[in-house]
Amino acid sequence: MSEPTIGGAPAPDPDENRRQVLYWRLLARLFDPEEQASLESASLAVVEDIGLPPALLDPQASVDSVVQRHPELAAEFDGLMTPEPDEDGARDRAAEVRRAALASKVLLNVFASGSGTVTAEQLARWQSDAGWLERALGCRPGELRGGRGGVNRAGGGQGVSPTGTGFGGPTPGLSRLIPEIGPELGSIEAGLVKRMHLREVLADPALASRLTPSMSLIEQLLRDKNNLSGVALANAKALIRRYVDEVTEVLRTQVEKATVGELDRSVPPKRVYRNLDLDRTIWKNLTNWDPEEERLYVDRLYYRHTSRKTTPQRLIVVVDQSGSMVDSMVNCTILASIFAGLPKVDVHLIAYDTQALDLTPWAHDPFETLLRTKLGGGTDGTVAMALAQPKIAEPRNTVVVWISDFYEWRTDELFESMAAVHRSGAKFIPVGSVTSSGRGSVNPWFREKFKDLGTPVISGHIKKLVHELKTFLT
Repeated sequence: MSEPTIGGAPAPDPDENRRQVLYWRLLARLFDPEEQASLESASLAVVEDIGLPPALLDPQASVDSVVQRHPELAAEFDGLMTPEPDEDGARDRAAEVRRAALASKVLLNVFASGSGTVTAEQLARWQSDAGWLERALGCRPGELRGGRGGVNRAGGGQGVSPTGTGFGGPTPGLSRLIPEIGPELGSIEAGLVKRMHLREVLADPALASRLTPSMSLIEQLLRDKNNLSGVALANAKALIRRYVDEVTEVLRTQVEKATVGELDRSVPPKRVYRNLDLDRTIWKNLTNWDPEEERLYVDRLYYRHTSRKTTPQRLIVVVDQSGSMVDSMVNCTILASIFAGLPKVDVHLIAYDTQALDLTPWAHDPFETLLRTKLGGGTDGTVAMALAQPKIAEPRNTVVVWISDFYEWRTDELFESMAAVHRSGAKFIPVGSVTSSGRGSVNPWFREKFKDLGTPVISGHIKKLVHELKTFLT
């Protein structure tokens, strides 16, 4: 069936026009603070025409408030920007208009962050709206911002284009864009935190209670902790503790799910019922089957092995505590504490900038460790290496994890000492970033040197480091 025409040309598609209006309003709102009256009135007509609440166009209304008044919309935000393709390949233009209206709301609330002083309530609202955006992208709230969740699904992805396919058409680039969106969200959140009068907020328990712990907020608290006292310091510590506990729970789950050591068959299995291998016992005793009595006589019981090979291992974690490495420092401090809780793993923790600090006595407690760090300053890894090298007593049973962007002062001297650690038989793992977003800058000189050495830099999601460590240590 051919499309309707007017004077030989295709007739305008009403749904396509509606979608165009919503996208042009989105762009106008993002790039121009002045309201465009014609686009606002046209968008309001579209929203009302498709049966959505006008509150979607209210820039002061959070997604939470809209969903509270219209709970039936909550499910529509989940995976909003990663819709499943239609089986017949056809486009549901009416559904695309609806998605455009909902997507415009969450995008504007997150990316049009305004200017001026930010209150605790405004930050909490933005964090909530950012969580809705992450849900729309198929992620858990907090995951893209250096948070505490994991990806539910990485959808096929749709793009934002006032003239292209939009959220309803096949734009395969979103799965590639998601790693870029996370750092941008983190940057916006960091800007909002900096625009707050954080010390005043922390001094008021009512205001402090509205804050939701996030990487951006924790970074600011760690930077400012020495300037806080009394109620403000207590509230800051409570926020850091909450964040550490949340991230610890996620990372502990990842460690538990990672690969484990091989079964140690040199250790006899325990002869208890729960270890009884019924299938093997029956198979090995089949020759004792008595067909007349229809009975199987068992000469020997077989049990499953449950013991795994474990040898004492030493884990030395060296963390660059300069300002650019805050996310990695927090994650690796927590990760070190988790491995410190494993049997037969001896964890040592060193933090450095132009001076090195041995945090081993507190390695089991990431909260206490973070309170003892100081962010910022220059970077001189040779001072950290001077602390790390004497700890390598048995190289074959030692893994050294070095987390830094490797923008160093004494590059040749530091690399030679790292190469010596590798040649000694210790496992040396250079790490450029261990963030949820996976984006980080690494000195290209060091990157090439490590590649030539056979120890390429791990730079990506923290799960990569978890896998490397669990494979070596268990």
